[in-house]
Amino acid sequence: MKPIIAVTMGDCTGVGPEIICKAFRDEAIYERCRPFVIGDEKILQRELQLLEIDLKINTIGDVDDAHFQYGSIDCIDLDLLPADLPYGRVSGDAGNAAFRYLEKAIELAKTFKIHGVSTAPLNKEALHKGGHIYPGHTEILAELTNTKTYSMMLSSPKLKVIHLTTHLGLLDAIESITEERTYQVIRLADTALRKAGYTSPKIAVCGINPHAGENGLFGHGEEEEKLVPGITKAQQEGISVSGPYPADTLFYRAVKGDFDIVVACYHDQGHVPIKVLGLEEGVNITVGLRGGVIRTSVDHGTAFDIAGKQKADARSMIEALKIAAEMAPKELGSCIE
Repeated sequence: MKPIIAVTMGDCTGVGPEIICKAFRDEAIYERCRPFVIGDEKILQRELQLLEIDLKINTIGDVDDAHFQYGSIDCIDLDLLPADLPYGRVSGDAGNAAFRYLEKAIELAKTFKIHGVSTAPLNKEALHKGGHIYPGHTEILAELTNTKTYSMMLSSPKLKVIHLTTHLGLLDAIESITEERTYQVIRLADTALRKAGYTSPKIAVCGINPHAGENGLFGHGEEEEKLVPGITKAQQEGISVSGPYPADTLFYRAVKGDFDIVVACYHDQGHVPIKVLGLEEGVNITVGLRGGVIRTSVDHGTAFDIAGKQKADARSMIEALKIAAEMAPKELGSCIE
């Protein structure tokens, strides 16, 4: 059976509703998965009318009521926002709604009704204004699923990257890297790719310093202290991992096909190559969530400047759904410990 994927509308003052409507217009999505939306029916209807997209909305109370048929959008309507919600403005109501959509998706995941979640972007300021103080989707998901060990993975057609650290300043990020965290993220990468069908994923770890430290010439031995022991431990368990490698050549090698995924040490080290390869096709993935449910998201923000102008590019949303279908666990309830 094709995996069931919940699509959360994110911050509805941004481009989330628009890219969702455009994505559901793509019939190929239904060939890969069974998608439905968690959000506000009236906002979705407004967007369809503005875009002049001939899709109907099938309002449902539960996943069991969904039709999963091309030509209509199944929607669990939480009815949290007004139909005339302004575009492009920070709104605490929209921030709260974005949180509630995700909360509903996790509720469905915990009861084994969905295989994955694809999220439209939220606005952190609006989220905070709505009373939910989190850095972003990843941290919300971790708390709602009681997950301690998780990571952000980025995927594009040519490159996959998983992060040791994400939303930390550079000094704090380097300080927080440990041999145990390195080992955990390597294991998360291996497990996630195996669940997606890779027989023996080839994993490469990026160095922290220029030229991966050049045998102690650069930095203060961070590679030997923080990375190498974790790599060695994973190798001893039979995981195909190597490194650390210099960042300035590793991503090129990965794009060529030498590796299936790169472990990046900090936010920009991993994000920059993915976005250079194509922001519109990048997908953000949360791996390691308890219950094994995969979460994917567009690799861009709410784009307040073009919200409501029918200019948003839906390719990242379409890719997020495709990747969710590809990486979804084959059995509901399988857990990455």
